Amino acid sequence: MVSQQTERLKFLVAFRPGFVSPTLAAQMASTYQRGTGGRLLLNVVTGGESHEQRAYGDFLDKTGRYERTDEFLQIVRGLWTGESVDLAGKHLQVEDAKLARVPDPLPEIYFGGSSPIAGEVAARHVDVYLTWGEPPAAVAEKIAWIRALAEKEGRSIRFGIRLHVITHDTSEQAWAEAQRLLDGFDPETVRAVQSGLARSESEGQKRMLALHGGTRGSLEIHPNLWAGIGLVRGGAGTALVGSHTEVAERIAEYHRLGIDEFVLSGYPHLEEAYWFGEGVLPKLAAQGLWSHPSPTTADAQPAAQVPFATAGSVR
Repeated sequence: MVSQQTERLKFLVAFRPGFVSPTLAAQMASTYQRGTGGRLLLNVVTGGESHEQRAYGDFLDKTGRYERTDEFLQIVRGLWTGESVDLAGKHLQVEDAKLARVPDPLPEIYFGGSSPIAGEVAARHVDVYLTWGEPPAAVAEKIAWIRALAEKEGRSIRFGIRLHVITHDTSEQAWAEAQRLLDGFDPETVRAVQSGLARSESEGQKRMLALHGGTRGSLEIHPNLWAGIGLVRGGAGTALVGSHTEVAERIAEYHRLGIDEFVLSGYPHLEEAYWFGEGVLPKLAAQGLWSHPSPTTADAQPAAQVPFATAGSVR
């Protein structure tokens, strides 16, 4: 619906490969590209929790799910070449599969995973490897790990990071907002959420939990990187907190490590979109780290009207 009312906005669509056939997924991607002028990005989610997967009828264990993702992407990538594909895998099988129309352009594939088998899948198939917002040293280790695996496959991969943002005119205002959120976390809710997350099979989720240990203690785990979000939600549990200048500095710090794409969300969502768009993007632009996708429009409008993208590149 939104794609028909917009021209530049791209759509990072998350889906789980175990729930749809690879041939059908490849066809759907082709249709999406024709209907949107080539604005589809695919975020492949293998699925980190067996109990959640079973609710959808998927009874493979974690290793099996990654093996299936590997076969799925092999089939999809093959179909996107326009050639006929035959594969008799451990989990998936297709015979004489071919697309009537290949998507143009090919959708880029985004993917995340911190386990060894996830790294192998990423190295073979994905365009952008995503990590949750860990401290820069940990992110640098991940980048080096995936980059080395990709080089063995004769490939190169870009890197992205998933973060929340709390940015204000001053650092004091931003941290006051973070404290307001923290004060609103019901202790029983925190205990319940942490108890559930402690049983997670996801290596990435375990890394997120280790950042705060389930307590309200020291939650600033790196300058302007706050782990408080992870107390009440799974997945991405860290936020950049600070003045517009500080948030821009942290983004630049991650960019120097090799991060090119930032998938961002804010608390509260709408207000943070404006604060980020008005306060942080101009600072990134001044450093040459971001440019408006439509410079003519940007020049003609004040910064307050520059759209905020939740999936943006700083290239």
